Amino acid sequence: MDLSPRQTTGTATAPRHRNRRAIVLLVVVLLAGGIVVTKFLTSAIDFYCNVDEVGHKSGCETGRRLRIQGTVEEGSVEQVGAVTNFTIAFEGAQMDVHYQGDPGGLFQECIPVVVHGIVDEDGTFQGDKLEVKHSNEYAAENPDRLDDAKSAACSQLQA
Repeated sequence: MDLSPRQTTGTATAPRHRNRRAIVLLVVVLLAGGIVVTKFLTSAIDFYCNVDEVGHKSGCETGRRLRIQGTVEEGSVEQVGAVTNFTIAFEGAQMDVHYQGDPGGLFQECIPVVVHGIVDEDGTFQGDKLEVKHSNEYAAENPDRLDDAKSAACSQLQA
């Protein structure tokens, strides 16, 4: 009985090497997919609230991530370095917004916006994403929402 080790050839290790690559590739794909799904789900669970509903409607509690709709109040926009401060209003309620970044070229006073972020302990909305409702298509499909969003000062200007 011969107990000496057998001589192996280089071809026996090749399938193992391919299997490792396949496993690594699978892990990378699953990890990337998990990141995409997580990112999608975290943005999808942001509650959509009007300014007047914050703190009053279920899901619109302070301290959680929200999307808040309101109209930018006339004379409230202030640019401080890379931060834009402004006030939004809806149905007579107002909220100060501290937005990190430049809101973009379509942003202006007296237009409806949706700001993503969190209401801090001082009652200021700390925004990190801003959407401007500007298209004629949105206005045609949602005239009642735009009418509800207009503030008193801006309505006088547009009348």
